[in-house]
Amino acid sequence: MTQQQNQKVVLITGASSGIGEATARLLAQQGMHVVVGARRTDRLELLVAQIRAAGGSADFSALDVTDADDVQTFVLAAHKRHGRVDVMINNAGVMPLSRLDALKLKEWDRMIDVNVRGVLYGIAAALPLMQVQRSGQIINMASIGAYTVSPTAAVYCATKFAVAAITEGLRQEVGGDIRVTLVSPGVTESELAESISDERGRAEMKEFRKVAIGPDAIARAILFAIEQPADVDVSEIVVRPTASPY
Repeated sequence: MTQQQNQKVVLITGASSGIGEATARLLAQQGMHVVVGARRTDRLELLVAQIRAAGGSADFSALDVTDADDVQTFVLAAHKRHGRVDVMINNAGVMPLSRLDALKLKEWDRMIDVNVRGVLYGIAAALPLMQVQRSGQIINMASIGAYTVSPTAAVYCATKFAVAAITEGLRQEVGGDIRVTLVSPGVTESELAESISDERGRAEMKEFRKVAIGPDAIARAILFAIEQPADVDVSEIVVRPTASPY
């Protein structure tokens, strides 16, 4: 579908499932043009086809958020094709929970690479373009793990604390032209738990998942932040299940 001139151009990382996929569908339904990125391009291709079949506007690209050049290419290609980038949603994340004494160093490194460096690379790619066009919004996905720590989640929470700090620092630095939003989901249905190799971590997540909301709930929160007037910055949103104690 051809992009209309007044459509917001929204880039979403980690869009092959979960919150990223739900957000892409909702924003497209609301008339925005979505550019989705992830490693699983077969899923992205299907997602874009379904959005277009429903009358929406979307395209996709393979994306590894741990590769700074790849993120730069993803953002610049969208800008070249559409003339601007209105919203950058740094959504990609992983959550292989484990106790620290399990010593899963590779999993720690992976969380830091995806959850922290991936966000920084997204900012580095989109921010200069937004500064030139003197408008835009960067939305970073954190978690309730950005506010409290639980057993098996120390490193994961550390990465989300970092995302919160980076987001607040960015908000303070960008001035009045660019909006910056932190979205922190509570227990949400997603594929994140599938990356947990540690038995204690899986047990911890099973307990958390007894109460969970759908990813569409987070998508609605993101839409709310985007739809505010340019002079209104929704700086932080926490969305959790009503019945959840966490």
